[in-house]
Amino acid sequence: MGFKSWLMAALPFASMVILEGLDVGLTTLSKAAMAKGMSHYVFVVYSNALATLLLLPSSFVFNRKAIPPLTYSILFKFFLLSLFGITIMQNCVMTAVNYSSPALGSAISQLVPAFTFLLAVIFRMEKLDLGSSKSQIKIISTIVSISGALIVILYKGAPIISLDVQSQQEPLPSILLAKMNNWVLGGLLFAAAGLSLSIWTTYQAVVVKEYPSQTTLLTFYCFFGTIQCAIVSLIAERNPNTWKLRHNIEYISVIYSAVFGTAVTSNVITWCIRKKGPVFVAMFKPVGIAIAAFLGVIFLGETLHVGSIIGAIIIVFGFYGVVWSQSKEEEESRILVLEGSRLASQRVPILENRTDV
Repeated sequence: MGFKSWLMAALPFASMVILEGLDVGLTTLSKAAMAKGMSHYVFVVYSNALATLLLLPSSFVFNRKAIPPLTYSILFKFFLLSLFGITIMQNCVMTAVNYSSPALGSAISQLVPAFTFLLAVIFRMEKLDLGSSKSQIKIISTIVSISGALIVILYKGAPIISLDVQSQQEPLPSILLAKMNNWVLGGLLFAAAGLSLSIWTTYQAVVVKEYPSQTTLLTFYCFFGTIQCAIVSLIAERNPNTWKLRHNIEYISVIYSAVFGTAVTSNVITWCIRKKGPVFVAMFKPVGIAIAAFLGVIFLGETLHVGSIIGAIIIVFGFYGVVWSQSKEEEESRILVLEGSRLASQRVPILENRTDV
């Protein structure tokens, strides 16, 4: 019994660590596939199309009686979720991976809580009390996170670890400048993807309240994303040969993205949120930086630089500051709700006694 309870307690922790590894594995595989010549636009289309086919049976065959009614308004909201969560976000990520590295993507992804906080303040979904210590920590942590991201993007520094013999040779100034430009462009695209993901997260919270069927929402999300990305790909890729998958790594990356990147990830995150809450899930995001750096050096022969380490550490400090202050505010609001319900329950007997008199 003791071992079973320990196992159930450890399962959410193990699940989140594995999930971070799977997430980084996706960007590493996609980087390897694009190195073989696969178009990142085509990759996004195929992965979301396959994810739609995988989600379709569970949504419309097994759970068709539990599906809430669909309206044009709901479908349009699904369309917008796909626009921010797939078309903009995934295309920015895959383009950025093509220019830079998965490790840079994992570092910049820690900006999502800071971006979400800024959006919530801008659209007045969250009140900013400058006199509150928690709001002050949020503001400072957001500035710290953005500063760390700028360091990662703009400053590489001296190389620390590299298994690539060619990268250890001194490159020509023109090649070095081109690599730096690609690195900066990749970092900016990762930041744009993080902002898009923050918009998607904020808007999804509104849509889920109106339409609580998660499986149906996810199915339409992937379906509309496939259509949108197909249109983008047809405009960006004029050569029909780009739609052909020629190497095993391309097939593996598409299947991996559909199965683990969409179906498994969404279900595991939902389960962990129910068990431990959203803050618990967010706390594991920095783990992806270490995993991405390790996989990038081992499998892609990338070089780890001083700037990436310094910037990542600064981003993580800012990340935890935003998450900590958010968790404390949520805890205080729960206490206020419980206190209000307790006081309300105490007033009821008093009113009843007065009625009897």
